[in-house]
Amino acid sequence: MLRAIYPGSFDPVTFGHLDMIRRSSSLVDELIVGVLNNNAKSPLFSVEERVKILKEVTENIPKVKVVPFEGLLVEFARKMDARMIIRGLRAITDFEYELQMAQTNHKMEPQLETAFLTTNLAYSYLSSTIVKEVAAFGGNISQFVPEIVEKRIQEKINKRRV
Repeated sequence: MLRAIYPGSFDPVTFGHLDMIRRSSSLVDELIVGVLNNNAKSPLFSVEERVKILKEVTENIPKVKVVPFEGLLVEFARKMDARMIIRGLRAITDFEYELQMAQTNHKMEPQLETAFLTTNLAYSYLSSTIVKEVAAFGGNISQFVPEIVEKRIQEKINKRRV
């Protein structure tokens, strides 16, 4: 059984993330979407909220399991008995960082491979940061995220304004 991890912060999950999840889940027997709890960042959504949202938006994608994690990705991969990490590449700048991380992870865990998928051109510009910035200034984010995510972002922004 080939089990892979698609890790990320997913704050918020975007159509680009969902495209990567759909495509990568078709390549493996099980895809674990690893939701990183990164204490160094100040996320819009808590890790519990991100996990809940991801479970909702991926419920119709076969072979996907959403699991929160913190710490080293290689340790999470060992715990999940995963042999592959899947990463998306939007631009050449992504490649430099991702290659360095893949090599470091492989050095720490030689049985763990990293597969890179290029982002669908329709989403190559898209990032969670951009979505949050557009939303913070009152812009329309419906073309970037599923409706449920858009509603949750608006709720968060409205709470912060009060």
